[in-house]
Amino acid sequence: MHATHRRAVLLGAAGLAAACADARQAETAQTPTPAEMAGPFFPVDTAIENDIDLTRLAGRSERAAGQVIEVRGRVVDARGAPITNARLELWQANAAGRYAHPEDPATQPLDPNFQGYALMQTGADGVFRFTTVKPGAYNSPVGIRTPHLHWKVAAGTRVLTTQMYFPGEAQNETDGLMRAMGDPARALIAASATAQEQGALGYAWTIVLAG
Repeated sequence: MHATHRRAVLLGAAGLAAACADARQAETAQTPTPAEMAGPFFPVDTAIENDIDLTRLAGRSERAAGQVIEVRGRVVDARGAPITNARLELWQANAAGRYAHPEDPATQPLDPNFQGYALMQTGADGVFRFTTVKPGAYNSPVGIRTPHLHWKVAAGTRVLTTQMYFPGEAQNETDGLMRAMGDPARALIAASATAQEQGALGYAWTIVLAG
């Protein structure tokens, strides 16, 4: 092979390899999860019970009312690498759309069997999981809020407060906060997944921490 032609082939191969590497890097790059407001009903007392099954309380035989759901997710960085020992706080309304908070003006009943708050930590693979009930929609100063979960995620100096939404909810289209956010709100909608418990609904969600 002529030296000039061989050099051109080698340069072309190197360029192709570089392009493939760039493509792989683009595929693994993650868009940071958008921040959302914490809302006014963060639990007053988070030390009562905070395990990862919000549907059962110690000393009670009855389970929380509503549709049981299982959520499994991961916390990753902007490159898609798992974040170990990320601290996650979750809080939510019960199945009737009521928070266990003294300032919640809702008239729906409280559920004495519902935990409403959880504290968890990711493992080496960045994975977290928990069981709860699907929160109800409720009226608010910004209109009807679609069902959602509140989150605060911390890993080192990185802290994210956000919300997770559910796929297929009609109120996603009219929710004031989702509409104000626009297209980035789509990253806050979990994907449907397989649940382990019979009769439960499963969801999967990835949280991407910037920085």
